[in-house]
Amino acid sequence: MKRRILSLSAVMIFVLALSLSVTKASPKSPATAAVPAAASQPASPAAMPEPHPEIREAIASLRRAKARLEHAAHDFGGHRVEAIKATDEAIRQLQDCLKFDKD
Repeated sequence: MKRRILSLSAVMIFVLALSLSVTKASPKSPATAAVPAAASQPASPAAMPEPHPEIREAIASLRRAKARLEHAAHDFGGHRVEAIKATDEAIRQLQDCLKFDKD
């Protein structure tokens, strides 16, 4: 149980670090600072930006990491199975976050 909690905590820390690095890595360009008056009006729902792009990017990153773990040449001393389980749990938690936001 302790190992599972530690594994899940490690994955969640990874996800948070990834999402923070993604948000800090995309500097705002000067062109976006001056928004024209027409662009400041509300857009249609189809044109609205993604409300949580960092969460979706984290899910995609975790899925890629899981695929690499599943196709790894060895089991890393049994830790690969635990890492895959923790990755599955982290993906599920992030998907629940997105569902909660829609409710």
